[in-house]
Amino acid sequence: MALDEVIISRAIIERFVRKFTDSLEVDVAVVGGGPAGLVAAYRLVRDGYRVALFERKLSIGGGMWGGGMMFNEIVVQEEGKRILDEFGIRSELYQDEYYTADAVESISTICSKTAQAGARIFNLMSVEDVVVREERVVGLVLNWTAVEMAGLHVDPLTMRSQYVIDATGHDTEVVKIIERKVDAALLTPTGKIMGEKSLWAEKAETSTLENTKEVFPGVFVAGMSANASFGAYRMGPIFGGMLLSGEKAATLIAERLTQER
Repeated sequence: MALDEVIISRAIIERFVRKFTDSLEVDVAVVGGGPAGLVAAYRLVRDGYRVALFERKLSIGGGMWGGGMMFNEIVVQEEGKRILDEFGIRSELYQDEYYTADAVESISTICSKTAQAGARIFNLMSVEDVVVREERVVGLVLNWTAVEMAGLHVDPLTMRSQYVIDATGHDTEVVKIIERKVDAALLTPTGKIMGEKSLWAEKAETSTLENTKEVFPGVFVAGMSANASFGAYRMGPIFGGMLLSGEKAATLIAERLTQER
């Protein structure tokens, strides 16, 4: 069989446009494709909700790929291991309460199973603005990351969602946009992004879950975005809190969506 380059191009364009068009109105938009965002997306689509995930980088997976200082092993605590087990990821007991897992196996498996579950994942897309109606975020304004990097003046496109999860990590990209552009206070003690503190794994693992909550009407924070928004510590290459935070964000939003239906 002879291959036709135009057919190849047409197939990519038509299928992508169908996927993107189908994702312009969803229940939940997840921004950031690290472990917290992926677990949240997985849980929500598993429960029957329409989810689109937007990642600004080429690769999906956030900081988990590199483990600690490019030693591609991760550590999770007992409770975090439960989620690794759910995804079928192998882990090994190091000593009481500490488990290790291969970083590449972990994040590639979570990414694959999230996509297979039905989440629409878009890489190389950045959020440059939010859509706000009556002091509530109801959508995102998207552009190609390459446009942003090149400094080109290209107008973005818009999508609508009932809820947004900011899982962009240390940068809190969505929350920063809200703080800068919306004339309303965040749901933090100061009404502003409080900023992350220095590394303290024990404190950070606990506070990540405590801070996984609504930060602005319609917007939840998960993973390191939660600690950065609410002024807590960072945790380094232990990832149980990230996984559990994604799970909690999905649970909280699913409860809201159920109440609103």
